[in-house]
Amino acid sequence: MRGSRLRVAFAGTPPFAVPTLDSLHRTGHEIRGVFTQADRPAGRGRALRPSAVKQRAIELGLNVHQPPSFRAAEAIDVLRHLEIDVFVVAAYGLILAPEALAVPPLGCLNVHASLLPRWRGAAPIQRAILAGDAMTGVSIMKMEAGLDTGPVFATRRVGIGPADTTPSLAGTLSVVGAELLCETLDLLARGIATATPQDPTAATYAARIEKSEASIDWRADAAAIERRVRAFVPWPVAETEWRGERLRILQAMPAPGEGSADADPGTLVGASAQGIDVACGRGVLRLLRVQRPNRNPVDARAFVNAGARVGERFGPR
Repeated sequence: MRGSRLRVAFAGTPPFAVPTLDSLHRTGHEIRGVFTQADRPAGRGRALRPSAVKQRAIELGLNVHQPPSFRAAEAIDVLRHLEIDVFVVAAYGLILAPEALAVPPLGCLNVHASLLPRWRGAAPIQRAILAGDAMTGVSIMKMEAGLDTGPVFATRRVGIGPADTTPSLAGTLSVVGAELLCETLDLLARGIATATPQDPTAATYAARIEKSEASIDWRADAAAIERRVRAFVPWPVAETEWRGERLRILQAMPAPGEGSADADPGTLVGASAQGIDVACGRGVLRLLRVQRPNRNPVDARAFVNAGARVGERFGPR
């Protein structure tokens, strides 16, 4: 450690982590190594594709490491040989062994996309949208062996807008988290950073999203289903059954007014260029953009032109 310039290792994988890597590089910290997950097959050809972090690290001329696990002695030895002051983690996706957490003298810092202790775990952004939270944010946490249980150095609040999807909210939080992380590192380098223990009684858990959650239950209220549509972009994408096939719902909104209280949930009660209105357990959901199997996404007008009729049912018979 030289003044405010820290020797840093960074670990991250998806686009969410890239602004933090950029901020570390821009603020002049010495990035001695970047860790990211292994290249994954993608696209129709299933060719191996590097992570967003790996691509950016290569552009910045940084050394990249891709251990299959961070519990193995080999990965921990690599970390030791980097002789770092602090290890920064943002959406890495691999669990760090306690031996890895003990390597840097200033500890391991995690950029977590929630206001801890709310939404500890793998999917804090999706779970916040699903729950209808009006507010979320970013926490800079000192990592320990528990799941997102470590003390918190800093938080910053961000509102969740009525049109926010997982990608739009992640984009905002990634930039906020990058700024907050660098502010925290500055305090850490000066020896004046303090971390506050979390209140375990206030903890909630953001379990990993499962594909099975994508199937819409039309007995739920329209607002809850609409949040599911926004939370499950780009994966697993909310879907329902229509004419014996799976129909993906890419964009929707609660329809104005009280809707058709006498229609069974899942019934198509209105079809126009403005949207496809489907009765829910409470209220009506207006589908704005949908996608049939092996077809391109279409707006409501095109779906109506394809023959959607009032009185049809969505969902299992």
